Formats: sequence, structure tokens, C-alpha cells
Amino acid sequence: SPSLLGAAMAAGPPPPLPPPLEPIPVPVFGEEGFGDKFLRKTRENPLVPLGCLCTVGILTYGLISFKRGNTRHSQLMMRARVLAQGFTFAALLGGMVVTAMKSRK
Repeated sequence: SPSLLGAAMAAGPPPPLPPPLEPIPVPVFGEEGFGDKFLRKTRENPLVPLGCLCTVGILTYGLISFKRGNTRHSQLMMRARVLAQGFTFAALLGGMVVTAMKSRK
């Protein structure tokens, strides 16, 4: 209704908007190639590549056992692969938590 609009305009201009949030600066590593980034990430969290190598090694050994017909050993290797994958995932999560804690400081 016109009376409400007039009352709102009589109250004065709306309060100013708060200033925009400042963006958080992202760390810049320059022109970093794949090899340099891989080495840096490996130094930051060496357990992830180690876990990946263990997983691939166990998987390969399990597939070779399966091909040779040693089903019992193949089954054991597939269970070990699941454990190695779990270790790798835990190392990845742990590294993420440590990185997040460092960036908060």
C-alpha cells in the first residue's frame, strides 16, 4: 500500500552494506611441473606413495597366483590388497588433516 512505502522512505536510506570478504590467499608454487609437484607431495606425505606401491605389488602378486591356479594364495593376496588400500586411504586422510592444521596456524 502507498502509506507503507511512504513510511519506509521517510525512515531514510537503507544502512550501508558490510565490506566484501577478503579472499584467502592461495599458496603459489610458481611454474611447478608434474615431477616437481610429485616430489614435493611425496616429501610432505611419504606414506601415500608407499601405500600405493604396496597395493600394486600385492595386487600383481595376487593376480599371478590366480593365473597359476593357486586360489588359496590368490585369495589371501586380495585380502592383503584391501588392507593395503585401507592403509593408503588412512595415510591420505591423515596427510589432509595435517595439511589443514598447518594452514590454520
